[in-house]
Amino acid sequence: MEKIKTVDAVTTDIPLFEPRLGGKEWEYVKECLDTGWLSSAGEYVERFERSVADYIQCRYAVACVNGTAALHTALLVAGIKSEDEVIIPALTFVATGNAVRYTGACPVFVDVDCDIWQIDIQKVKDFLNKECYQNNGRLINRRTKRIVRAIIPVHLLGHPADMDPILELAKRFGLMVIEDAAAAIGAKYKNRFVGHLGDIGCFSFNGNKIITSGGGGMLMTNNQQWADQARYLITQAKDDALEHIHHNIGYNYRLTNIQAAVGVAQLQQLENFIKIKQHIFEQYNKLFQDIPEIILPKVMPWAQPNYWLYTILIDSQRYGISSRELLNFLKKSHIQTRPLWHPLHTLIPFQDCYAYYVEVAEELYRKALSLPSSVGLDEENLRRVAQAIIECRRV
Repeated sequence: MEKIKTVDAVTTDIPLFEPRLGGKEWEYVKECLDTGWLSSAGEYVERFERSVADYIQCRYAVACVNGTAALHTALLVAGIKSEDEVIIPALTFVATGNAVRYTGACPVFVDVDCDIWQIDIQKVKDFLNKECYQNNGRLINRRTKRIVRAIIPVHLLGHPADMDPILELAKRFGLMVIEDAAAAIGAKYKNRFVGHLGDIGCFSFNGNKIITSGGGGMLMTNNQQWADQARYLITQAKDDALEHIHHNIGYNYRLTNIQAAVGVAQLQQLENFIKIKQHIFEQYNKLFQDIPEIILPKVMPWAQPNYWLYTILIDSQRYGISSRELLNFLKKSHIQTRPLWHPLHTLIPFQDCYAYYVEVAEELYRKALSLPSSVGLDEENLRRVAQAIIECRRV
């Protein structure tokens, strides 16, 4: 098959995602440098926490060094212990599974649905009803004999999971709900911001997220006791800071003032970023709408995503090549793409964990390809990406 020479001839790289620093980032960071408040003490940490809490209408926010630290801390605050089980989707970034493992608990991997690629609620329901039983107020996995304590819905790619039935199941079976909203700040479920719909929520501000602090994460809760416990744990569990007394194992999970300053400036631009990202999503859909070999992402009527990464599925039989072959071709054309994450239940660190009828996740892993989705992606480069994908197919 002859490749697209016009695209190959272009040498300008189009990244998958890069941050846009077009607000007051320089001003706020300079203030940190001028005043000498660089590390975890300083007004910008509290300002960032307060700004995020106010934005998503949650009572408390606790800034952490990254989203994984926020997830780990959330699990500890929720009382997850060694040998407990936590239900998570099989298709998510490894941090979700790692955070569960940090506590000594075991993930239970449940498949995702084929429409919006979020955790499959029917399979969660089937697992709870068919594979578990109640014993003295505890939910027990029949096969592993472990206690099932919590569920972590992941708002994959910035599209909300269907939270109402998840919350209903959690209430019925006595489960904690910890939202992994790492990539979903600004997304809404039925006009409510994700990240505070369950018991605890977690955001990430990594460099590839819709807003960034160069790293960083945030734990969200409406429970003051949990917020206080989280702050205690992320600052090395100091019971007496002067005499260095520690009654518990703590963690150095604090966010720096400089990072928080960048985060404050980025949050001020979030609503505009979401509008730009929605336009990118709609333009890709328009350009691909008449190409049946390319399966486009869906948005549910009850969802307002933040459109983090535009991701398509490649029907290799009809398209002519696989998603990975397309990835390699686009790489040679200086267009960066990436597949979805390897289903976690197949990875070596999770081989001893329970997986419940995982099928769709593996198919999505084979077919999916995330396309350049930066806020700064202009019309010319967006069309260049689309043209390369359309013309590469075998017709």
